[in-house]
Amino acid sequence: MTAKITFFPVDNGDMTLLKLADNKTTLLIDCKIRTAADDPNETVCDVAKELRSRLSLNQDNRPYVDGFLLSHPDQDHCLGLEKHFWLGSVSDYPDDDKPSHEKRIIINELWSSPMVFRRFIKEPLCDDAKAFRKEAKRRLKSNVFHNFSPEGDRILILGEDKDGKTDKYEHLVVRPGDTHQGVNKSAHTYLSWKLIGPMPVQGDEGEELLSKNASSVIINFSVVNNPFYQDRSSFLTGGDAGVAIWEKVWSCFTPVDLQYDLLLAPHHCSWRSLSHDSWSDNGEDAVVSEGARSALSQCKQGAIIISSSKPVVDDKNDPPCIRAKREYKSILGRSGHFKCTGEEPNKTRPKPLEIETTTSGFKVVKTVVGLLAGAAASTQARAG
Repeated sequence: MTAKITFFPVDNGDMTLLKLADNKTTLLIDCKIRTAADDPNETVCDVAKELRSRLSLNQDNRPYVDGFLLSHPDQDHCLGLEKHFWLGSVSDYPDDDKPSHEKRIIINELWSSPMVFRRFIKEPLCDDAKAFRKEAKRRLKSNVFHNFSPEGDRILILGEDKDGKTDKYEHLVVRPGDTHQGVNKSAHTYLSWKLIGPMPVQGDEGEELLSKNASSVIINFSVVNNPFYQDRSSFLTGGDAGVAIWEKVWSCFTPVDLQYDLLLAPHHCSWRSLSHDSWSDNGEDAVVSEGARSALSQCKQGAIIISSSKPVVDDKNDPPCIRAKREYKSILGRSGHFKCTGEEPNKTRPKPLEIETTTSGFKVVKTVVGLLAGAAASTQARAG
């Protein structure tokens, strides 16, 4: 058994499932389940079905994830949440008599940035983000004095909010620089993770660092490769964090804190995570931020970088941005591999991109598309 990370093809957006080497514990990072994905007449990958096929059922025959992390409350990171996940007390779960594919997925432990404490005037929330916020506040109320609530009521707040808004939930807060073990109070020997961001905003730093993208959760996961050995691989993910955030990360953390075997390119391979200059306005004259590039350059030998996006093409669109792709490939060097979810195994009918641990990092699980389109190959090879 090995740990496995699945990146679902959701166009420009994120939806990533981490399944640990115990072969049962799961953490879902963001979701984007479009209406077209539920339509059998559409060619869009049915990511809800693909997700369910990778989940276990609890003792009540209900699908569940041990943890769900919303990196930040943008629609392309939470679309379909209210439809496909149960948001409420498990004691009120209403779907037991439904067919298995219609049962909403239970979230045992919710991971949220401090964004749930903020008002949204300039950047209003979509309906799914509002539903997430409501559920987070319900769980906070249940946990206000302790963190011993049962599964389905648990929550972690990843980062501190300004003006002491998170003070009374101190027992639920993970601070930047803290290392935490496991998920949902279990799997401690299979996963540890360091919270990198969001970092506290100082009074003179302005609204730029209070925006939804800037408040993205940044985590470096240390994943046990195999239950029989204690070798680990590192997976760095940071939502839609932009250039100013990565500059701040580089000034506050060490290169070792940011080392990775696998990186989810921030903001769907956007140039805005690497530069203050607009790609569409400046093109090749846009200047790379040395600090942001350094933060994102701490790759190990043979690392993989994933762009969760549409196919990356040579045009002025951003994201994804062709120059950002070139920059990441330069960071990786000859030993690394750059992959795009919108291009795997092909651009016409992309399928979930599966990465699994090895004794020396990660490798891509190959898929075969032919007469049996999308069927998983029995052979696996390192990404080429």
